[in-house]
Amino acid sequence: MQTRNKVLDDLSQLMTNAMGVAQGARTEAETAMKSLIDRWLAERDFVTREEFDAVRAMAQKAREENEALKARIEALEDRGS
Repeated sequence: MQTRNKVLDDLSQLMTNAMGVAQGARTEAETAMKSLIDRWLAERDFVTREEFDAVRAMAQKAREENEALKARIEALEDRGS
């Protein structure tokens, strides 16, 4: 009986160690893939979401300022006519 428990304990320990190795390999693979994707995106000059949102906000503000100036010019032209 004692031998059987030892075999089961050894098998259990082996499986636990294998799960730890598999988890470590998964983490390492995820890190490598993320690094590869980040490098690929950087080489293609893609912008981040934050950069895109900032430029979009600037364009919206410029559009609004343009509309305000257009209305002001039209008002001045109407007074001059």
